[in-house]
Amino acid sequence: MTTVNRVTILALGLIGGSLAKAIKDNGFAGEVVAWGRREKSLKTGLDLGIIDRYSLDLAEAIAGADIIVVATPTLIAADMIKQLLKTVSEQTIITDVASVKGNLLTAAVECCGKVPPNLVLGHPIAGSEKSGVEAAKADLFVNHRVILTPDAQTDKQAIAVVRDMWESTEADVVEMPVTDHDQVLAATSHLPHILAYTLVDALAGQKEQQDIFRYAAGGFRDFTRIASSDPTMWHDISLANSDAILKMIDIFSAQLAEVRGAIETSDSEKIMASFERAKSARDQFSQLLEKQSLSTITSE
Repeated sequence: MTTVNRVTILALGLIGGSLAKAIKDNGFAGEVVAWGRREKSLKTGLDLGIIDRYSLDLAEAIAGADIIVVATPTLIAADMIKQLLKTVSEQTIITDVASVKGNLLTAAVECCGKVPPNLVLGHPIAGSEKSGVEAAKADLFVNHRVILTPDAQTDKQAIAVVRDMWESTEADVVEMPVTDHDQVLAATSHLPHILAYTLVDALAGQKEQQDIFRYAAGGFRDFTRIASSDPTMWHDISLANSDAILKMIDIFSAQLAEVRGAIETSDSEKIMASFERAKSARDQFSQLLEKQSLSTITSE
């Protein structure tokens, strides 16, 4: 496994903190440094042993770093990447953990006129409804996918080092084009979060809300759990990946309208067909997850 002397994490929240803790614990980095605007979070990270040191000064924090991980909110990440590309040499690898890649790639190209060879955009498919460095866990990424979205111009060695970093956390690392990533995540992550937020917001506005929430069963609790996620993060994601998200909202809205029409007209066959297709697709998804889990256990 590759190891490096220093990794700097920019913003120490759940994902940044969990990555810092994982690579500190597994020895991937000789030193883990953090930067942020809120000293309270940075001091908490230091007190919890998640990082080795921190600085409120960006230039000081990134000095001598082999890898810089941008873990700021999505909309801030684009400006941060621009700033880093103007500051550090191509020997310093820049990567990120944002849920949207297209806006970051655009920002980088605008800054450099090309895809910088030392920029390896990445996204860990892991998280929690909890937020903040206090919720950081070294095992957050174990058996979870991390998607890297390198370009043809991305340095192969830089890709290999970032891959090694994530594999040191026991994540399953895959690669995907930027556009495909943003479309897939819009369907599988961004839309579900928007639906959960919207459902809870709609029901909270009803005068019967106390009874609705008091008697809600497990299905409601499970589906709406993600509405407890950080609103700022999902606000930024909604804006950064708006085109792909709007496409998925339109597809979902059309399907929902079909089901609504079938219920309104008591079209039993159409209702059943929709539900059966959904069950079949969900069962296939469950089987795929089981196969992936068995494969992981076997490989270990």
